[in-house]
Amino acid sequence: MAERKVNSSNYQNQAFLESKCTLNELLVLLSRRWFTEILFCIEEGNNRFSGIKEELSPITDHILADRLKLLEKNTLITRQHFQEVPPRVVYTLTKKGEELCALLEKLCDFSGTIPNIC
Repeated sequence: MAERKVNSSNYQNQAFLESKCTLNELLVLLSRRWFTEILFCIEEGNNRFSGIKEELSPITDHILADRLKLLEKNTLITRQHFQEVPPRVVYTLTKKGEELCALLEKLCDFSGTIPNIC
């Protein structure tokens, strides 16, 4: 993915908002396509790449791998690699990931109460 231009007004506006409150930074992260769906898959016990891919069939391997790396980078999941043949990788939620899922579920419930949400 191409880097954003640091002198663009869009970049500067985003940087300003993120500096005002970390919630803005979190909302940008959560708004990335497939991010929350992958988080929910792992929460439900679908903790292998192939299982997540099967459940979210339209997602590409590239995007799934990227989002898993983002979730791990932000300490929302852990990745455990097993030295087996064939190799096996299992993803699990961290305590922070579990807390975020609980908050997101409340937001999902709340969003259902808003008529004509776009």
